[in-house]
Formats: sequence, C-alpha cells, structure tokens
Amino acid sequence: MTDWIAEERKYLFQNYGRQPVVLVRGEGTRAWDREGKEYLDFVGGLAVNALGHASPVVSEALAQQSRQLIHTSNLYYTTPMVELAKLLVENSCLDRAFFCNSGAEAVETAIKLARRWGLDTRGGAFEIIAMQDGFHGRTTGALAATGNARYREPFEPLAPGFAHVPWNDLDAIRAATGPRTVAVLLEPIQGEGGVNVPAPGFLQGVRDWCTRNNLLLILDEVQTGIGRTGTLWAYQQEGIEPDIMCVAKALSGGVPIGAVLAREEIAAHLVPGDHGSTFGANPLAAAAGVATLRHILDHGLPARAARASERLVARLRSLEDRLPVVTEVRGRGLLLAVAFSRDIAAEVVSACRERGLLANGVRPNAIRLMPPLTVTDDEIDRACDILEQAIAAVTGVPG
Repeated sequence: MTDWIAEERKYLFQNYGRQPVVLVRGEGTRAWDREGKEYLDFVGGLAVNALGHASPVVSEALAQQSRQLIHTSNLYYTTPMVELAKLLVENSCLDRAFFCNSGAEAVETAIKLARRWGLDTRGGAFEIIAMQDGFHGRTTGALAATGNARYREPFEPLAPGFAHVPWNDLDAIRAATGPRTVAVLLEPIQGEGGVNVPAPGFLQGVRDWCTRNNLLLILDEVQTGIGRTGTLWAYQQEGIEPDIMCVAKALSGGVPIGAVLAREEIAAHLVPGDHGSTFGANPLAAAAGVATLRHILDHGLPARAARASERLVARLRSLEDRLPVVTEVRGRGLLLAVAFSRDIAAEVVSACRERGLLANGVRPNAIRLMPPLTVTDDEIDRACDILEQAIAAVTGVPG
C-alpha cells in the first residue's frame, strides 16, 4: 500500500501542518480515511463545505456543466457567470459582482477597487484601516491587510497604506482616520483570529463613521457569508450595509471561487484593463455556485443553521459546567469556538481525531467548529460527546 503521507513529504512544499490522516471519501458531515475509519467532519473544508461532502447538488451541477463548457476566459459571455451574479445581487444589498478564484483574490480586488475609487473621487486617498487579529488571506496585498504580525513580518516589506487598530475599538478607528484614508476593512466576525464576535453597536458605529467621513466600508464575508452565521450574510444581523463585500469559501460548495460585490457607483470605477482573472467566472465554478446558492436559498439553510446552532451552543456551554478548562463558547450560527484556560487546543484536536471527530485548532487555546449547514441533531450530539471525552482525556478530568 502506498504511504501517501511519506509521498507528500517527499514531493510537496512543507508549508502546511497537516493532520496525520489521508481522507479518501466523504458524504454529508462524514468523511472516511484510507483505512476505512469514519469521522464527523466539523471543519468542513474550513467553512467551505456548506452542503457537506459529495453533495449531489454540487456534483450534478459539475457533471452537467463539464459536458457543455468548462472554460472560456472572460473574453466571452457565459450563462453561469450571469446567473450567479444575478443571484448574488438579488440576495444582497449590492449591485454588481466580479468573480475570481479565492477569498484572498477577492480581498485583493476590493483593495484595488477602493484605491481606484479614492483616486477618482477622493484626491488619491488610498490608506485602509483594518483590524488587529483580522485575517484576509496570504497573497501579498491581502497579507498587508491582515492584522497579525506573525503572518506579515516574514514577508515584509509589504504594500504600504494599511493601519491596524484593535478589534471592537471605534475610538481607535476614529483616531487612525486621516485625509488619505479611503476605507475600513473588517470581518463581521473574525474567523481565523479566534471567532471573535463584534461588541454590540460596534459595526453600526463603523458604518456611521464611514458614512460621515466619505469612507468605504469593506466587509470580508469570505468565512461568515453564505448562511454560515444563521443569515445569508452576517451583516444582516447588524442592521448595516457594506459598500464592498468579499465572498468565497462556501459559495460553490467546495469548488474554488471568489467574488466581490459592490454598489453600482463604486463598481463603475474599475474599467476595462484595470483588473481581471483568467479563471474568474469559470463556467464550471460558476455553475456550481448557482446550484449551491439556489439550494441554500430554496431550502432555507441559513435558518436551519441558526436552529442547529442553538443545539450546538447549548451542548458546548454545558461543558463549562463539567470541565473547568473550558472557559468560553463564542461565535454565531455554525461558526463557533470553544476556548480553554490553557494552550491545549492542539492536544484536544488530536484526541478528537483519534475518537472520530475533526476539529480545528484556531488558536493555541481555542478550537473552531464549522460543520455543514445540513448537520443533523444526532451528528451534533455525537460530536459534542466526542469533544467532551477528548477534553477530559487531555486534562485528566472525568467528563
């Protein structure tokens, strides 16, 4: 039998901290490794697999589209790109869509769009205020916007023009705003930063500040969008509307895609030649996006995720009563984190995996859970039982 882990170590860049398991098959919330061991997957491709593994909705859309047209470039029109753009616009507060291939590319596009708008309307304003502990991707522009010095410093000098201020600190945003400021960029909930939820009124305060000072509000909904937090978009729970929004991850149910949505008068500032993507709006990815988004809307999956979250949060918070090391459960919808009083996340992730649950160590002292929007009550209960056993085993406290 081929040792795929040894082969990976021989042939691939060693820039990922992979879990020691080779997954070969999935169905819904479950995945199997090459030995046939079954796992409950509460990582979900890092919030990508909104419909779970091997969704017939996605696979059938891919099969049908692959028999018709796989790639054309953006020199031509195709129907899937228009259908997906229409779905996104009609189900958001924004007017125009641009397609790319990932969340990082979507952020790069948003940065360029904001700066072009600043050149045309604000006398060349270009600086963007972003949040500490925010995460926007690992390409050089997105990395410059990312608010974690650990990610940035090995690759400096990066693109100038970014100020990083503390999360949930509106006064810091006000203080950082100057005549060259063009936009504020943030996630409605910080995902990679530890699933950090905004304080009541914070996002509304940012929106009001941007409006009063003629700044663009750019929301990175790469992780929070497409029903993940219990509504189609996280901004809908805050009573605000962005000027530009970045989308990716779950949009095509596992197929690489990214999108930027913007208000009409802002989108108009990117003219032919300003920006592009060879694979952006690829018919295959766009067709998967159409099928995924229609299914999510037609079957009320954001509301289903909100109901599933109530059960999952209740089960997780009950752990605080029995396991002193559990200090907090935070997040919204099916984007949740369990925090610990010690840096035991890596050990807990390993103990969960050994018992048949896949979880993500988002911080040294916190794990992140992102099951598909289709997760069942039984799967939630089984996952929480395994998590309790894993934490108890790591800490030596009976669960």
